[in-house]
Amino acid sequence: MDRNELLERIRADGVMFMSLQFTDIMGTIKSVTIPVNRLENALERGVWFDGSSIQGFARIYEADMFLLPDPSTYRVLPWSSPDRLRARLLCDVHGPDGEPFVGDPRSVLKRAVARAAELGYDYYCGPELEFFLFNRRGEPAIQPVPNDVGGYFDFSPRDQAQVVRSDIVKALHAMGMEVEASHHEVAQGQHEIDFEYADAVTAADNAVSFKYTVKAIAAMHDLLATFMPKPVFGQNGSGMHVHQSLRDRKTGENVFYDPDGHFKLSHLAHQFIAGQLKHARALAAVVAPTVNSYKRLVPGYEAPVYICWAQINRSAMIRIPRYSPGREETSRAELRCPDPSCNPYLAFAAMLEAGMDGIRNDLTPPPPVTEDVYEYSRDELTENNIETLPGTLGDALEALAGNEVIRNALGEHVYQVFHRAKSVEWDEYRIQVTEWERDRYLEML
Repeated sequence: MDRNELLERIRADGVMFMSLQFTDIMGTIKSVTIPVNRLENALERGVWFDGSSIQGFARIYEADMFLLPDPSTYRVLPWSSPDRLRARLLCDVHGPDGEPFVGDPRSVLKRAVARAAELGYDYYCGPELEFFLFNRRGEPAIQPVPNDVGGYFDFSPRDQAQVVRSDIVKALHAMGMEVEASHHEVAQGQHEIDFEYADAVTAADNAVSFKYTVKAIAAMHDLLATFMPKPVFGQNGSGMHVHQSLRDRKTGENVFYDPDGHFKLSHLAHQFIAGQLKHARALAAVVAPTVNSYKRLVPGYEAPVYICWAQINRSAMIRIPRYSPGREETSRAELRCPDPSCNPYLAFAAMLEAGMDGIRNDLTPPPPVTEDVYEYSRDELTENNIETLPGTLGDALEALAGNEVIRNALGEHVYQVFHRAKSVEWDEYRIQVTEWERDRYLEML
């Protein structure tokens, strides 16, 4: 939509308030709400705000920034009250000189996409975000009590979780997101809703919108929705598996497909996979960015631990879904180590640059694995040159610090802010005395 079409659409919808949204570097959604009669001016000149109040955006003496709304992201928020109907526009952040702000995560992804475009490729993503629904139950502190007792793909027409998922899907449709499937996941209270494959920026926009839509609808049912990677010990954690491919910018054809290639993948797809495998340890810091992320990345819960690739095998970090005859456009590589605690703009930018490094340098991936890597002995891992993902956030940050490709994907400003904030998070966690330690050592020592 152009500006005039947007304003006409807003009048027809009866919207009274507009939320101008963006994310900080950590992925937290930020918003400023204006009356719709101020929108025309906002579209033309932007909306100024104090960037020093947003983590990692600006120092106090260089605080002035402005938001420039993207008309294509207009969506009515279906849970808002009809008598004060609210919509949202996602925004790009600009500095006072009018240039895109280097610390804006959406702009970071746009720059990565532009670099791939220079080589003739468009990056497409299909993220699958898992989440938990927990009962609130009125306790002073929220407890992770599952909302249901279902398992993988379980169905009950009277299941409250099914009702909540249906309401979430309805809300997502109302916001213009094409939902492909929704289902119960492996753990009690765990769910997944998959939405349409899209270009990377749109996919990241959708992931951000998906998370707060799920939380809003869950709250209407007096439930807590969480995207915490591992909220319950001993159960499967929540991932954000991302299906990826590149398309030719001129023809729109999926350049990952080759009818004669291994797994029907092209040489270029193999290069892309090799790049992501090469940079996996540093990439982990961006796509699995919390202390809790590494409680999920452990053997035995269908989450990847080992840096390898395979077809079907869900113990591998990169999985190649089976090719569907006549559907060349579906050839893709699924990266399984990201989780929904990440900032999708930064995650997709880092993933893209890792893959493009493989293409630029003509990298070759190791042979795909066919066995369950969880069953490999240490000697077998060594024989097959299979490394492991970082075991902690601290290890991941150390790998990131030494990786020029992933650092450049973020840009120096974002890297410095991200690394500093996450190092503080790791140090705060590292010095905690936990209940496990007290149970184990208090009387024994």
